[in-house]
Amino acid sequence: MKGLKILLVITLSILLVPITAFAKDNKKVNVYFFRGKGCPHCEEAEQFFKSIEAEYGKYYTIVDYETWYNEDNAELMQKVAKERNEEATGVPYIIIGDESWNGYDTSYDDAIKAKIKKVYDQDPKTRYDVMKYVDSSKAKKDSSSDVIALILIILVAGGIGTGIYFVRKNAK
Repeated sequence: MKGLKILLVITLSILLVPITAFAKDNKKVNVYFFRGKGCPHCEEAEQFFKSIEAEYGKYYTIVDYETWYNEDNAELMQKVAKERNEEATGVPYIIIGDESWNGYDTSYDDAIKAKIKKVYDQDPKTRYDVMKYVDSSKAKKDSSSDVIALILIILVAGGIGTGIYFVRKNAK
């Protein structure tokens, strides 16, 4: 019985890790960033977002879509532009709330920061998010969250297996 309690505690502890790891700050603003790998303007925009991360990082999350080598993402960019009644003529194509920027120039920096803060201050339930109106099921985000999820699943499975091993070992 003692072994079963230990197993239960270990299992619950291990299961809490993914819950806390995937807990999202749903108040953060999604910054949709359609880019091309190797695009110098996209790299400038990426550097800009890195430069404001210390001050503004708590307000936004970059949702990154590579469009030059991923046809699904290129198609998604066109769907998003169509939903917004505009043309996405190139990358980067940045969308924050109900505003977008086609291309990038340092003259956009203040407007982007102001928009991030403005949308962050809105009630998350009433914010405009273009992705709610676009079917993005085929698109693949360029992100490491899948790798993190896989690692956490492996850790959980390993922890449960280890717990079962020790319970059985102590029961003998």
